[in-house]
Amino acid sequence: MASSSRSTNIENAPFVGWREWVSLPQLNIPCIKAKVDTGARSSALHASNIKRFRRHDKSMVRFDICPVQHSRTGLVTVEVPLIEMRSVRSSNGKTQVRPVIRTLVLLGDRQWELELTLTNRDAMGFRMLLGRQALRKRFLIDPGRSYVQGKRP
Repeated sequence: MASSSRSTNIENAPFVGWREWVSLPQLNIPCIKAKVDTGARSSALHASNIKRFRRHDKSMVRFDICPVQHSRTGLVTVEVPLIEMRSVRSSNGKTQVRPVIRTLVLLGDRQWELELTLTNRDAMGFRMLLGRQALRKRFLIDPGRSYVQGKRP
């Protein structure tokens, strides 16, 4: 029996696999491979050369994104408003204070605003991590499948 306290009908939500292609159009990233990770609360994006600064009394952050793992292909430099600095415990158990940004994400035929923490993910297998807050009430997860929402654009 379905709970009456649910605000969305998750039973009709689309499936995603353990890895998916997503787009970040406001960051000029047409496609990036993301790992779906329900063990992570927040989502993370690989960024390098992260610099905080102020413009017109507004906190901003500038950083480089290279969406292709193990390559410098497609390097993009981005400047966006800084939402906050947030303390995040990484998979190795260490706490790190990371910049947080908000941007539009596209996955399959769904799009929504997403908060991303910025960090160096060179040692990780994916440039982006989609945490459970990003997936909650939007998707069902099939951990045995990949790219359920489509092949690389």
